[in-house]
Amino acid sequence: IVDNMPVTWCYDVEDGQRFCNPGFPIGCYITEDGRPKDACVINSEFHEKDTFYIFNHVDIKIYYHVVENEALGARLVAAKLEPKSYKHTHPDNPDCSGVPMDISNKASGEVKIAYTYSVSFHEEKSIRWASRWDYILESMPHTHIQWFSIMNSLVIVLFLSGMVAMIMLRTLHKDIARYNQMDSTEDAQEEFGWKLVHGDIFRPPRKGMLLSVFLGSGTQILIMTFVTLFFACLGFLSPANRGALMTCAVVLWVLLGTPAGYVAARFYKSFGGEKWKTNVLLTSFLCPGIVFADFFIMNLILWGEGSSAAIPFGTLVAILALWFCISVPLTFIGAYFGFKKNAIEHPVRTNQIPRQIPEQSFYTKPLPGIIMGGILPFGCIFIQLFFILNSIWSHQMYYMFGFLFLVFIILVITCSEATILLCYFHLCAEDYHWQWRSFLTSGFTAVYFLIYAIHYFFSKLQITGTASTILYFGYTMIMVLIFFLFTGTIGFFACFWFVTKIYSVVKVD
Repeated sequence: IVDNMPVTWCYDVEDGQRFCNPGFPIGCYITEDGRPKDACVINSEFHEKDTFYIFNHVDIKIYYHVVENEALGARLVAAKLEPKSYKHTHPDNPDCSGVPMDISNKASGEVKIAYTYSVSFHEEKSIRWASRWDYILESMPHTHIQWFSIMNSLVIVLFLSGMVAMIMLRTLHKDIARYNQMDSTEDAQEEFGWKLVHGDIFRPPRKGMLLSVFLGSGTQILIMTFVTLFFACLGFLSPANRGALMTCAVVLWVLLGTPAGYVAARFYKSFGGEKWKTNVLLTSFLCPGIVFADFFIMNLILWGEGSSAAIPFGTLVAILALWFCISVPLTFIGAYFGFKKNAIEHPVRTNQIPRQIPEQSFYTKPLPGIIMGGILPFGCIFIQLFFILNSIWSHQMYYMFGFLFLVFIILVITCSEATILLCYFHLCAEDYHWQWRSFLTSGFTAVYFLIYAIHYFFSKLQITGTASTILYFGYTMIMVLIFFLFTGTIGFFACFWFVTKIYSVVKVD
């Protein structure tokens, strides 16, 4: 990296286009039948069979333009390099000449390699400093795939919206009209479907404490993601500011303790919970604690390997200080206001004795519904996931935040609609345990995310070594947990709104 710009290696590809890649290869291989692999195609001198060629020299070209009326002098607008291979004739006084540096696959014993570089400066008047990133971004030809994926996702959303609209307007409208016309007692005996469970629909769920804590943390992540992506769309968090995206996300997460505490407290109170201290402490420490513990173990591995990617001890202390001194007190404040308010008013009263749930068919059992519910939201995002994983693990630039924001909105809509659809089918089958099921239905998208990450690891990455594999899966688990809370919360809120809405328009005796 020079002056915050990645040093790029630019080479010609077919159709006369130039492709610029951040970073460069350290060598290449000619196969036993004389075929050049990877970067060996750039030089016809690489022709020895079953041989490795080492790129032990780089020519770095730095392009600048002189700024007028300014004391600074010049500004860097591009940094490119050319990897070369030389068997230096005089390693102590290199003249960058000689045949390519080759090592036969059958070689044994010690090999000494001299590494060299040269730097040259070129004035470039045509590139403005503000547009110095353009050549890197133009060489990433993913835009047409993105449009295809957006169209694909929009078709899914339209299909789901049609289904939900049909249920809402036709079926529900008919149901409500029919229920409200039943005046005589003979008709009332023949009630069926979702109206039957009106006395149990708002019965507190089992493990209400855990659900309320998940909802609090999920709300925190949901707002954080929305605001971060919104800022990124406006161009505040471009790849030119290294680390801006992560910094923004962490700071927002710390400041959003109040909504987390408030949501967790409100729902815990409406589930009839009494242990408010436990609730606040779990909201403050459970999910962030799991993420921090995972992150800390990954950092220990990096320290053990002596990697420069390890976070210094001082930074870890600073992160802990942000969590304990800002996030936790804010969560307590939010919870205080949440518990002070009256419990959420439900449109129907809950009966004393729980209703018996009839025998369910295979499709309305909880597990098949949960597994089916995650497929559609995952279908909307998996192409974006490929690019995001590439940017994390293959060091590619990620700059399409407009697309990402659009996909985020599509994901929220799809999670909500898929959960509402399945919730309606379950209510019609007289199964009123909707709270956990709505959370897990859209939260199951995270399981598909995990499966995709495992597939990506084996099909796209050439990671060897135990430490690197543990790091990959350690960081993936953090992403999966955050994604689970995020999608689950969307599903629960959508379902909660839907249930409250439909039971508030039915006349209940």
